Amino acid sequence: MKNTLLCCLAAASLALSFCFEKMPDAPASAGASAPAVAEASLLSGLIGSEGGDAPAESATVTATRDSLAYGYYNQTLGLKLAHTENKSLLQTVTDWLGTPYSYGSNSRRGTDCSGFVTQVFKKVYGITLKRSSRSMFSTVQRVAKTDMKAGDLVFFRHGKGAIYHVGIYLKDGKFAHAACNGGVMVSSLNQPYYHRNFYSAGRVAGTEAVSPDASPADVVGLLAQAADARPE
Repeated sequence: MKNTLLCCLAAASLALSFCFEKMPDAPASAGASAPAVAEASLLSGLIGSEGGDAPAESATVTATRDSLAYGYYNQTLGLKLAHTENKSLLQTVTDWLGTPYSYGSNSRRGTDCSGFVTQVFKKVYGITLKRSSRSMFSTVQRVAKTDMKAGDLVFFRHGKGAIYHVGIYLKDGKFAHAACNGGVMVSSLNQPYYHRNFYSAGRVAGTEAVSPDASPADVVGLLAQAADARPE
C-alpha cells in the first residue's frame, strides 16, 4: 500500500513537472489571454452540461455565449453594447460588412443601399420592404433623431432634393449602409457628409417584436472569425 502511494505521488509529480516545462510564457497583458480563457470557459461549459447540474451549466453557458457574442460585435461594429441589443440584427449586419456596392443588386456579391436594407429586414424581422429608399420612407413612422432605436431607418437627401440613400440605425449615432465608395460599412451620423445630408429617421412596424438570441453554432463561428483576425 505504501509503495503504491509513493508510485502515485511520483507519477503526479512527474506529470506536473511536464506541464510546467511545456507551459508557454505568460502574455504581456491580461487582455491577450482573454480570448483563450473565454474559449476554454465556453467549451468546458458545453462539455460539462452533458452531465451533473444541467440548469446551472445552462445558465453559465448562456452568459458566456452572450458575453462572447456581444464582445465580438462591439469590436467589429465599433459600438458600446449593453448586452441587451438584438443579436440577430448585429450578426446579420456583421455578415454583410465588406460586401461591394452594386447598383440595383441585393446579394452578398454586391448590393446597393436599399437592397442591403431589404435583405437585412427580411432576415432579421421577416419583413419585406419596398425596394427603393423613397418608397421605404413612405411606409415608415417618422421618429425624432433623438429617439432613434436600433433597427430604425435613416434617410438622406441633398438639400431639398429627393431621398437618395437609406441605412439602418444601430447605436451611438452609427448606422449600417451600402455606400457607393466602399460597399457595406458602419458610419457615423456625425461625419460631416452624413450630418449635412441627414433628412429623417423612420420606424418600420414590427421591428421591436423580434430579438432572437444567437445559437451556440453562431458563437462557434464568431470564435473562429475572431481567431482568424487575431494578429500572429
